[in-house]
Amino acid sequence: MSFFNIAWQWLISAHQWHGADGIPVRLGQHLVYTGIALGIAIVIALPAGLAMGHLRRGGFAVVTLANFGRALPTLGLLVLIFVLTAGSVASWLVPLTFLAIPPILVNTYEGVLGVDPELTDAARGMGMTGRQVLFKVEMPIAVPLILLGLRISAIQVVATATIAAYIGLGGLGRYIIDGLASDQYNEVAGGAAVIVLLALAVQGVFILLRWLIVPVGLRRQTQNS
Repeated sequence: MSFFNIAWQWLISAHQWHGADGIPVRLGQHLVYTGIALGIAIVIALPAGLAMGHLRRGGFAVVTLANFGRALPTLGLLVLIFVLTAGSVASWLVPLTFLAIPPILVNTYEGVLGVDPELTDAARGMGMTGRQVLFKVEMPIAVPLILLGLRISAIQVVATATIAAYIGLGGLGRYIIDGLASDQYNEVAGGAAVIVLLALAVQGVFILLRWLIVPVGLRRQTQNS
């Protein structure tokens, strides 16, 4: 029997949709982990990226953080913080937040930095303050890249939040960890399928947001650049 058949049979079982270990409960836990980590990352990275891009400073720090984020051993950091904090909320929150910050920061910075200087000069010539230039000119033009950074972070966190189950927490990762421990490979396949579907759903949400928020002309310009 193929992976897809095993996953499908597990998913359509009524037992998987009820109780404390049911898909709705595990999905809710997974979304809580993802939402909190992504929210904190946005609060930290978005203002920082806007400020550094507007001031044309901090490029080295952005590149360094981006490279650090790519090299970050999330599972190792998760276990280390779990041991140091005796299993507190920081054990999953810190690694997931660190993972989410670089794409948001880098894309926000690059989006604002890439705005045509002639546009910002014209805005200043019209009497706009620095804050007005940022929020009325640079940020709207940078929205496609900002949304891209948010989408990358969200998908990465959704996928990586699975490892929260490794230290005994809930979420969709429980199906994979528990299934492997008990040789229940239908549970592993079904849990993996739900995680993939959730990641695809997140991708779809951001595509819809881009279609709703970004003007048609700017979308075409971004696609052609």
